[in-house]
Amino acid sequence: MRHFFSTAIVVASLAGHIYGHRHAAPSNYDEAPVRQRKTLGIRTNGFTPMDKSMCPMKVAKVFIEDVLSQTAADGLSYRIRDDSYTDKNTGVTHVFARQLVNGLDVADGDMNINIKDGMVISYGNSFFKGTPPVASLEHILTGELRDPRVEACTAARQHLRANRDSYAEQFVMGTHEPIAPEAVQNIHDNCATAFDAPSFATDDIMDFRAALLQFMHTATPNSKLSEDIEENFHSYKEKMDITPVNHFDSPNSRNDVEFTVGNVPDTVNPVKAKLMYTQVPNQAGDGTDLQLVWKFEVEMEDNWYEAAVSVQPPHKIVHVVDWASDSYVPIPKKPVVTEYNVFPWGVNDPAEGERSIEKESFDKLASPAGWHAIPVANDPSLRNVRLRSSDFWRNTTTTWGNNVFAQENWEGANAYIDNYRPDAGQSKNFDFKYDPKETEKVDALAEAKKYINTTVTQLFYTTNLVHDLYYRYGFDEVAGNFQQYNFGRGGRENDGVIANAQDGSGYNNANFMTPPDGQNGRMRMYLWNTAIPYRDGDLEAGIVIHELSHGLSTRLTGGPLNSGCLGWGESGGMGEGWGDFLATTIRSNKTYSDYPMGAWAANRDQGIRNFVYSLDTAVNPSVYKTLDKPGYWGVHAIGEVWAEILWVVSQRLIEKHGYSEDLFPPAPNDDGSVPPGDFYRTTTVQGKPLVPKHGNSLIVQLVINGMKLQPCRPTFFHARDAIIAADQVLTEGENFCTLWKGFAERGLGVDAKIEGQTPWGGGVRTNGFAVPPACQGETEPEEPKEPEHGDKKKKKHKKD
Repeated sequence: MRHFFSTAIVVASLAGHIYGHRHAAPSNYDEAPVRQRKTLGIRTNGFTPMDKSMCPMKVAKVFIEDVLSQTAADGLSYRIRDDSYTDKNTGVTHVFARQLVNGLDVADGDMNINIKDGMVISYGNSFFKGTPPVASLEHILTGELRDPRVEACTAARQHLRANRDSYAEQFVMGTHEPIAPEAVQNIHDNCATAFDAPSFATDDIMDFRAALLQFMHTATPNSKLSEDIEENFHSYKEKMDITPVNHFDSPNSRNDVEFTVGNVPDTVNPVKAKLMYTQVPNQAGDGTDLQLVWKFEVEMEDNWYEAAVSVQPPHKIVHVVDWASDSYVPIPKKPVVTEYNVFPWGVNDPAEGERSIEKESFDKLASPAGWHAIPVANDPSLRNVRLRSSDFWRNTTTTWGNNVFAQENWEGANAYIDNYRPDAGQSKNFDFKYDPKETEKVDALAEAKKYINTTVTQLFYTTNLVHDLYYRYGFDEVAGNFQQYNFGRGGRENDGVIANAQDGSGYNNANFMTPPDGQNGRMRMYLWNTAIPYRDGDLEAGIVIHELSHGLSTRLTGGPLNSGCLGWGESGGMGEGWGDFLATTIRSNKTYSDYPMGAWAANRDQGIRNFVYSLDTAVNPSVYKTLDKPGYWGVHAIGEVWAEILWVVSQRLIEKHGYSEDLFPPAPNDDGSVPPGDFYRTTTVQGKPLVPKHGNSLIVQLVINGMKLQPCRPTFFHARDAIIAADQVLTEGENFCTLWKGFAERGLGVDAKIEGQTPWGGGVRTNGFAVPPACQGETEPEEPKEPEHGDKKKKKHKKD
């Protein structure tokens, strides 16, 4: 049966929904006052708590209503997203709101409000502040309101279509008056026609298939397919399977116009399509206008795009974010201890140490069921299998578990369930040989493949340890971490990491795709042909940690259900920088050393960045102003500047608080409580957050907490202020001056500024080396000493 699409299907999908308007505060709101702080800047006198009894969600709603009241325009509203949550350690409630205009989401209209003890401690706001379109959602959907230019183009298209065989005569039927050639050219230039590829269009502005094909025509790397889409536009359009999505069961019932679309060329899963507004720069350049777009989530082999394409023809790609960045439950008994022959935690790569036998050192809080157990109901390999067992859990003897599915991907394809992975059998001993030989270039790939058991085992081991480490610092279920089963602790499930070793789609790279919470993250690790034998990126822990950190920063910034906050500019660059910084911090020693990134895999002492990470400005001269230099427009170059700044800040905290040999918090007690040990400060105050005692563990906590506090699409200033705000929450501002001095060392002091910056990038930066007045009387830290090149012995992860 031929698939039919019209405005009717869009209108039908709205049955039972209520159009949104701005709401007055309900009468049962608490009358407690709400203290507002309108920037992420921190006052030196700290936070003054207000009424602690007031529900944080009510505080957020009153706050948002106040912000909206400052824009006296009808049609503006909002919804609280259901990925809002309270951090169990800090007690900060992170509330995420999405703006609604005429009942539709504004794709980049985000507000995050951070609340503790009844007080708004910081917030970020990218709500549209202008006058919204006068059209109601009903008018948009029924086509009653159309752009006059579109109506003119529609009439012109109809005429040209009726007379397409008599273009040469250039006569209008009934009048025999010639059509001016420039008018015909104007139609072709400005009006999309269904028979004038590649300007795809339809007379029904709510038919998103043309817009989707326009995007796929641009996005596909397959030039032959792109040409075929042009030539066979109607055929591709008619093949699409369209299914409306309803949200009748959602606690936030809203006016979503949303579909899933199958049979879309060059995609590996159905596309998600949703009608939304997005903000675009206005002609005056001093604000934004709203544009109606289709937002598409498009998963391809090598990319996972969130794209906004204009509803009205000619369909233009407005913006794109690539998510790829180069109750009580019985716990299964574990009769056999699993062992792995791997480069242990803290050994970054084969050049820095030897392999050893390591036990399955899962964390009882982060991975209660261990690394090799997965509930039957959440196991993707069993979805099409008729099961006879009534067991809740399935224990595996392969690199397949609740946190990660690790396997080879030699074909570089999207499939993973049936790909090869090592099986240790009932002994659970993942002990495989690794001794690659030097060969001729033509045989190097085959030689690397011989050791796939070793590399997949290493990838599984490292990824699970990173999962457990980040969990203990607050990247848990409600924050959007990656797990198939969430143990009844909140968040969305079925999103364990798909980790592909020796991916066949390329060389000398690695990437991680981060869709919203509830969808699997996908990591691809590559071989590096920089030496013979080939070097395997799976064996360089820093690269794996960097990629997994993309999932961390993307899920925490802007909330677990928003993966579009770190797409470009400074925000996209910091997504890279956090990965470098965390990887470098994890590999570091008590004896200071400079560190390159990716040096072993790249077979290059300096690594894959412009500079080695170092306190010495002669080794790494990066400062905030460096971002204005040629070659620093890309996210990786931006990221290494951010990572260098964080590296300097971390060393200042280490000078003040000392160094922890192990970044893992102590094992929890049987009741789930965490003993302070030598890791956390001892406190007798009920409800006080756990504070890491040492500088290197403290900065990891502050960076992760800062990600939760910063707004969507943050700048360096936002992220800096969020880290300082995180310290205010965690330690009551004990490290206020230490942090400011660290940032100021590399040009990000209080007097740093940027002129001409837009949400999409640009601007001219000025370094700032000043600190707040309250810190100017303190003794400045000594100049960085030359790195000590002494003990290079790597620390090992302390086992439970």
